[in-house]
Amino acid sequence: MTIGWADAPLKRFVDDARLELAVLMHTSGQVLAQVGFQRSIDVQTACALSAAINASAEHLGGMVDGKPFTGLHYAGKARQIYLGQVPTKDGRLLVLAVFDSESSLGIVQLYLKEFYANVAAAVPVAEDLSPALAENFEADLNRNLAQLFGRG
Repeated sequence: MTIGWADAPLKRFVDDARLELAVLMHTSGQVLAQVGFQRSIDVQTACALSAAINASAEHLGGMVDGKPFTGLHYAGKARQIYLGQVPTKDGRLLVLAVFDSESSLGIVQLYLKEFYANVAAAVPVAEDLSPALAENFEADLNRNLAQLFGRG
């Protein structure tokens, strides 16, 4: 499930930065919008892992540098990922961007500020937002993590 207000900013970011896949999510891992994923299990797994990586990086940064680490870039042989925090008036969201040789970290970073502004302009006021976590979010998360690690 995606949230309507988040679709347009994410789609524009994907097009501008030439991304293969992208997902905008709450820091809890709940999906707000996604582009490029074929299966919902893949989206949910990516979000769960991204939320965990972000939480770990924040705590590790605090221990090592006295302030949270707020972005992650990994360059593989064929694809790269960027995981970053998207500031909003009421806190922050996360974006996971996957790209190949058709783009670069520089191009992704070039369009991040515009993406942040588009998200900030699109996000509804807090009282208009749906609940941050779906009723069955924790059960779905546990089931998806079990499947990911071969226990489901």
